[in-house]
Amino acid sequence: MECAEAAEVSETAPKPEDERSGGPAVWTRDFRLFFTARSVSTLGTGMVPVAMSLGVIQAGYGATGAGLTMAASIVPLALFILFGGVFADRFTPRRMMVGADAVRVLTQTVTATLFLTGTPTLWHLMVISAVNGTAAAMFQPGLASLIPQIATDVQRAVATQRTSESFMLLLGPSVAGFLVAYADVGVVFLIDAAGFAVSAACLALLRLRGVPRAAQEGSIWVNLKVGWREFRSRTWMWGVIVIWAVMGIAVFGPVFPLGAVIINDAYQATGYGFVTSAFGAGTILGGLVAMRVRPQRPLAAGALAMFFFALEPLSITLVLPLPLMAALHLVAGAGSAFWGVMWMTSVQTQVAPGVLNRVHAYEVAGSVIAVPIGQSLAGPVASLAGAREVLAVSSIVSVMGCVLLLSVPAIRRLRRVAATP
Repeated sequence: MECAEAAEVSETAPKPEDERSGGPAVWTRDFRLFFTARSVSTLGTGMVPVAMSLGVIQAGYGATGAGLTMAASIVPLALFILFGGVFADRFTPRRMMVGADAVRVLTQTVTATLFLTGTPTLWHLMVISAVNGTAAAMFQPGLASLIPQIATDVQRAVATQRTSESFMLLLGPSVAGFLVAYADVGVVFLIDAAGFAVSAACLALLRLRGVPRAAQEGSIWVNLKVGWREFRSRTWMWGVIVIWAVMGIAVFGPVFPLGAVIINDAYQATGYGFVTSAFGAGTILGGLVAMRVRPQRPLAAGALAMFFFALEPLSITLVLPLPLMAALHLVAGAGSAFWGVMWMTSVQTQVAPGVLNRVHAYEVAGSVIAVPIGQSLAGPVASLAGAREVLAVSSIVSVMGCVLLLSVPAIRRLRRVAATP
């Protein structure tokens, strides 16, 4: 934390555009540090679910134990992310993010030690997962406000970051599976701890441009109300979140667990891996496209691209031939990633810096809560109506959600903010 505090002195350091070296404008010193921080920590994010699931199952706790450990991290993330937004605006995002990374260095080192020295108890793993989820809640809101402080071209920076994260999330499960098979579950957590250490160091070294900060008077609850007022005042934002919450329950939640069952039954685990890899490759493609395409109405363009996401549940419902299913997953992934860049760019450029972290926290909370609800309902509903039937409904809801996005004037007409000169 001393490094972070020392770095805060440099808030008025030269702007990123003063350090260009002939390459793309986005690749400044500070963006390279941020890019490195996000890339290495996202690789760990991709590895840990596989390693934790395999480790818990190998320890004898079964699929139920694996589900409990995952839920133990998601619940505190959903509960505390609003407070993370308040703290990020009060204490600066960098301090919160470096502190969260430092906590996760410790927790993942402890997890690695537990696996390397014996069989950990389930409650130990659940407590550690809960601490990690709380740390993530303190970390996540700050992401929204850092990029505008280190990059003049926010859209290109977001697209570059999201492309790297997509690649790391695609690579992570394979690396984790290899390490678990040929080394030990604990090795994965050691690598994850090292990644958080690198992330903390890189974030601490950032030289951020000074931004206006909103007054932080009153209690935490007062500041939560300020964040809610700012969030509620933007029809385009809460309109998207309401639609996204419905899609989280009816589309994003069911498609992963039910898709895994249907594809595995039809094409075994290798086929499922092929299809999910195709979706991951599509997210990389969508991020690359978003680096180049600069629509004047980003959310309208993103909603049009998001229509392609319906191809994912539709292809699973129809149990199409594996190559065709993979091709449609690739297109769905590209559309989803393009929307993601348009959305994040809009959030980061349309909201005042002084309240951005709190507003982003409300936005993330609305997205985070819905998907686990959809996942938990998917199994019981599928047992009554059938898995393919549920995903058929998901396909329809996905299309309807995009239609609704385009039907709201505040969303459809939102215009792009030009890059800072």
